[in-house]
Amino acid sequence: VHDVFHASLLRIHVPNDDRLFPGRQFNQLNAGDDAESEWAVDKILSHSGSSQDSVFEVLWKAGDITWLPYLQIEHLHALKEYLDLQGAESIDSLP
Repeated sequence: VHDVFHASLLRIHVPNDDRLFPGRQFNQLNAGDDAESEWAVDKILSHSGSSQDSVFEVLWKAGDITWLPYLQIEHLHALKEYLDLQGAESIDSLP
């Protein structure tokens, strides 16, 4: 076995497509069980609805924006930051 190869086998590097294989970029790798479980969330942009029926516009670190119900994001630190920015103590007091 020779540790050489022909130059015609060289190709230009194409970075990972995060939409096809999400979470594989180096800054998105989960460091283990001790790491925060919200590694892909950048911030919450806005909300619609009231109380437990609210849906929130979430900006992911990959650049995608999705709308998620409160029950799916109630544990996120980003939700606490959003409530602080809105001047609300809980989702019941959101405008």
